[in-house]
Amino acid sequence: MNQLTDHLIVISFDCLSEHDVPSLQKLPNFKAFIDKSSYCTKVDTIYPSVTYPCHATIVTGNLPNRHGIVNNTFVQPDRTSPDWYWHRKHVKGTTLYDEAKKAGIKTAALLWPVTAKADIDYNMPEIFANRPWHHQIPVSLFNGTPLYQLEMNSKFGHLRKGLRQPELDDFVLESSVETIKTKKPGLMLIHFVDLDSQRHMHGFSSYEAKAALRRHDKRLGRIIDTLKVAGIYDQTTIAILGDHSALDESKVIKLNVLFRERGLIQTSAAGKVTDWKAYCKSCDGSAYIYLKNENDHAVKNAVTELLGELMKDSSNGIETIITGQEANAKGADGNAFRMLEAARGYYFSEAIDGNYIEEVTKHDAKTKKYTYACHGYSPDKEGYHTVFFAAGKGIRPGIAVRSMHLVDEGPTFARLLGLDLGNTDGRIVDGILDI
Repeated sequence: MNQLTDHLIVISFDCLSEHDVPSLQKLPNFKAFIDKSSYCTKVDTIYPSVTYPCHATIVTGNLPNRHGIVNNTFVQPDRTSPDWYWHRKHVKGTTLYDEAKKAGIKTAALLWPVTAKADIDYNMPEIFANRPWHHQIPVSLFNGTPLYQLEMNSKFGHLRKGLRQPELDDFVLESSVETIKTKKPGLMLIHFVDLDSQRHMHGFSSYEAKAALRRHDKRLGRIIDTLKVAGIYDQTTIAILGDHSALDESKVIKLNVLFRERGLIQTSAAGKVTDWKAYCKSCDGSAYIYLKNENDHAVKNAVTELLGELMKDSSNGIETIITGQEANAKGADGNAFRMLEAARGYYFSEAIDGNYIEEVTKHDAKTKKYTYACHGYSPDKEGYHTVFFAAGKGIRPGIAVRSMHLVDEGPTFARLLGLDLGNTDGRIVDGILDI
């Protein structure tokens, strides 16, 4: 299969939404890029529409139930901060960067989710210290490319302040610029989180979110300028995309509070989970309900009865309930007993104390106890699309794709690089390719 481009740069602006397009068209670097791109502003995301499953889908072309990344974090009721699906080993099947590596294409990834310990030439994985005895730098070094990360940290580490935004994205930008200049990778995956973080803390259309878009515009401009300085701009394809949209919310649903009251979750005197029979695992705008013993009919009946009671009153915040089999048909985790969708204005928390429904306060958002906007909702929610823009070598300019799905991006990227991801859930969007 012939290769359509020499360099593919995929830039994920986390939480970039269809509603951002008018703003992007007023920002100089985004506008210049969009004007010569082929694009889709109605990209259907996956279910649940959270960052790690989304980014695994982008590089595999498969839905969560197939690639195995069914949520951001694991089901660990006894942990206050569950571990995330950080590592490549959790992804089933091949990925875009695996196939690129096999083909001898130089690869780089900066904070791309689910790439810890991946076979990527220049890898700075998204992973954070999640134990009291862990330190961020060694954790990153151990799970990525050590010498490369040491080089980036020595040059640009002064820019970052832990995981804080926008400082972390500023660090990622400078590391990306340096990597393009000195390494010239054939495949580069970059993940920027500034916009998503601001929306969580301040709301979808907040001043802070709009400021993040302006910062992203400058970041895009820096990357394009660097490609020109490096002499590879004309041989490069740039793809700009989002993974999901977001919705404002002001109320938190804490189903585990009711599970605890009904004896389905046991806790210690300090409030830590010691045992559980049913557990509500949050995906923010949606949630899975898992049973510890899938054959415990008494627990099944108790959960079913409770959910039936909650559905009688719309103020309980649950919009729909589907079975695990129905969730599987949507590409979500079929191992769940039930999957719940929050109504607009609500989202799910795994907390086991307090009230079943709680209002989000400014203090909650500031301390990151709760958020003002989130994602994870069903792609069937109205006005909840993300976006895709591509321009450069191998892309026919000016083609508007009416609709596409997140699963289509991986196969399309693979075709640009002359690679094949195999039998995927997605399809190649060949109408935009200069074949």
